Amino acid sequence: MKVVIIGGVAGGASAAARLRRLDEEAQIVMFERGEYISFANCGLPYYVSGVIPKRSSLLVQTPKAMKSRFKIDVRTMSEVVGIFPEAKEVEVKNLTSGETYRESYDYVVLSPGAAPITPDIPGVRLPNVFTIRNVPDSDMVKGYVDAQLPASAVVVGAGFIGLEMAESLHTRGVEVHVVEAADQVMGPLDREMAAIVHQYMRKQGIKLHLNSQVVAIEGTDKAEGIRLADGTSIPTQMVVLGIGVRPETSLARQAGLAIGSTGGILVDEYLRTSDPFIYAAGDAIQVRDLVTGRDALVPMASPANRQGRMIADNICGRAVKYNGAQGTGIVKIIDLVCAVTGANAKILKKMDIAFKSCIIHPFPHATYYPGGTQMTLKLLFTPDTGKVLGAQIVGYDGVDKRIDVVATAIRAGMTVFDLQELELAYAPPFSSAKDPVNMAAYAAGNIINGDVEAVDWLDIPELKQKGGFLLDVRTASEVEKGPIDGAVNIPLDELRSRLDEIPQDTTVAVSCHVGLRSYIATRILSQHGKNVRNITGGYKLYQTLKADKLL
Repeated sequence: MKVVIIGGVAGGASAAARLRRLDEEAQIVMFERGEYISFANCGLPYYVSGVIPKRSSLLVQTPKAMKSRFKIDVRTMSEVVGIFPEAKEVEVKNLTSGETYRESYDYVVLSPGAAPITPDIPGVRLPNVFTIRNVPDSDMVKGYVDAQLPASAVVVGAGFIGLEMAESLHTRGVEVHVVEAADQVMGPLDREMAAIVHQYMRKQGIKLHLNSQVVAIEGTDKAEGIRLADGTSIPTQMVVLGIGVRPETSLARQAGLAIGSTGGILVDEYLRTSDPFIYAAGDAIQVRDLVTGRDALVPMASPANRQGRMIADNICGRAVKYNGAQGTGIVKIIDLVCAVTGANAKILKKMDIAFKSCIIHPFPHATYYPGGTQMTLKLLFTPDTGKVLGAQIVGYDGVDKRIDVVATAIRAGMTVFDLQELELAYAPPFSSAKDPVNMAAYAAGNIINGDVEAVDWLDIPELKQKGGFLLDVRTASEVEKGPIDGAVNIPLDELRSRLDEIPQDTTVAVSCHVGLRSYIATRILSQHGKNVRNITGGYKLYQTLKADKLL
């Protein structure tokens, strides 16, 4: 059996290594158009910042190592320019010599990845305008920063790669402007969660330009500024494009393979393309969203590596199904950590999928143990059974642990009631007796069971317009430090003696600092015949939304 692998990073490299472990006699040929294979793509921004000091640390495998350990014929600087399914051959161009030749195959593993999106605007080809997708890209960025010591930089795009590059350049002492066409950073976050990130980045001195479209990069011999659609110019000494990526499908199209609705290569549950002898993996393929069932592109390293391994299994006759992706991701911005898994409210609303959500602000460990900063955890679930649909967490310590628990729960089809029952590791330095995941699940269970009805801060303006009553049950001293506009303050411990101050014939929305006292207040008021709602996220979220001009 002869297997040709097109692309030597993530999916391709995983497929090659797994194939060899399963079949010692298979002939495996890997083509990579770049100089490097199996490099740590996700580590590139940290090499630019200097956190990863050695470039060699990014090279997980080398052609020499792949040959000696796995007996794989690795050909770098070799671009596959055509696939010919009828002949079962690929056409290869040696980028060093210019030679073109044909290579036969029994199976092809197509893992071409994705290309950075480069806008068609004036100045985009100037020498100090960069993308960052591979090792040479990071070499150019780092080399420029090392040599030129730029005072300012503009990062276009505020997704994972854009925010990581903003952090890297900020760490190097560069004044960073982040320009994003949407009204928030990190699209997978819901708007109120993104507001937390906005507030933090601004406090760190990173300039955010949201709802802003770059129409030109200004300068003659080099980039000296960018111009926005509203006419604003931002002077800069370098530009990094982190707008996103699009799947590399040129080879698939040339070979006549089916392309999906998202523009990615169409594959079946076994990761086969429309040609049964050609498999595909990684950033270039269309996958099924595990939560919503929609077609999706998920350009992440973890799914690509799993897909490569599965393809090897399937070529060797093991019939392993790929069930879909859920988009679990995490990013660090200086000290702040943002993590997501599953569906967000925006997607669920767009697909008309019924859901409920809750927001809590737990500490990563026991509050009496020194240190630890509150995180904000949003949990999304079905309103009937409580099946977990997604989660978002923004915080500092322990974010990765909690998002991984929820990601596992989604994969297993668990409900919030299952999350309540999880027995997670506890000792004061690491967690509370009730872990943040347990606590979010308790809050969600209360909503499903009808113990409390939740409402979001973003819905409060409409509620007030309809005559709703806004109640703040914090202490008077807390209110003095930060009032809630239009709220009547009745401290929780005084609530039972002041019930007559609360209207009977309107909706009462209750807030405290984080949501616990307001929950207790809703239980009191509901049992006294009040139509009451608990405002999820409390004052802690309110002040963030107000600072972000959402309230």
